[in-house]
Amino acid sequence: MSPIELISVKSRAAASPVEAFIACAHQMLDPVTPEAVRRAMEPRLLAQLPALRALGVFELFEIRDPALRAWLADELAELPGRREILLKQT
Repeated sequence: MSPIELISVKSRAAASPVEAFIACAHQMLDPVTPEAVRRAMEPRLLAQLPALRALGVFELFEIRDPALRAWLADELAELPGRREILLKQT
């Protein structure tokens, strides 16, 4: 890798927790995504939950997919330092 490429790689900003969460969720919900890829997305998606909770994302937005919403509600309930988070059930 040339020094110029190395600098450009280092200077790229990391995706925000919201961007990373949305990208992972889209990939997990896409019916053509292979199961192995879905499984690989799970830890990446879960890693964003503390930051999203701190930002109040789940207090402002509803996850429309029932299975994803239920799974994330369970995961949020397991997080340390948990405060009450309401994932709207429809």
